[in-house]
Amino acid sequence: MACHQRSASLPSIPHSTESKVEVVLQGLQTHISSPSVTIDTMCDGLGRLGDIYNCIEEIMSFPSNQAGLSLPQNKKMVEEELERSLVLIDLCNSMQENLAHLKMSTQELQLVLKRGDAAAVQIKVESFIRLAKQAQKPFKKITSSKATAEDCRLVRLLAETREMSITLLESTSHLLPKQFAATKGSKWSLVQKRKVVCEDEQLQVLERSMGNLENSVEFLFRRLIQSRVSLLNILSS
Repeated sequence: MACHQRSASLPSIPHSTESKVEVVLQGLQTHISSPSVTIDTMCDGLGRLGDIYNCIEEIMSFPSNQAGLSLPQNKKMVEEELERSLVLIDLCNSMQENLAHLKMSTQELQLVLKRGDAAAVQIKVESFIRLAKQAQKPFKKITSSKATAEDCRLVRLLAETREMSITLLESTSHLLPKQFAATKGSKWSLVQKRKVVCEDEQLQVLERSMGNLENSVEFLFRRLIQSRVSLLNILSS
């Protein structure tokens, strides 16, 4: 697909690669809106986003596209997208930190459970939920900056992938407290008001989920950095 007239000198993106990216982006939107979405679903989605950035990397590797992106009428758009991508990188950093805290919180909860301290268990449960909700805060400051029809197709793919990444990370932040509440409701037993008893095995599952999610966010983060490096190299060549 050729770019808009203002950047018509930029070569077309290989159709098969472009189609693959668009299909995956559309599938991710369906994934996120599903009422049965889980942490595993989000991990899978983050992995798919990493694959999309690999596809975009493939597109950018064509010498003709590299030359086109360096043209004055396209260079400005690329620089603007590079600036916007910093927001996503910051979000990935924040999410990784929050997930590390949540994973530690589940480990602490396992310890107080082994001691049989019901009051301490409840405090840790409330702490986990509070930490999970804190993961939502960075997204409240985000201003959407979607691609426009005037952007060349490659920049639009970058912008659409960035927006989908932000949406998925934000959906993940809202899912965390819900997922914990669902686990507590189905697998934990309330014995007295503000006292909870649960099997250590379920907390281990939750801890692994936090770890898997943390690894998935890190995977996306690495792909983002690589994409930025490639674009910066193109602009400086």
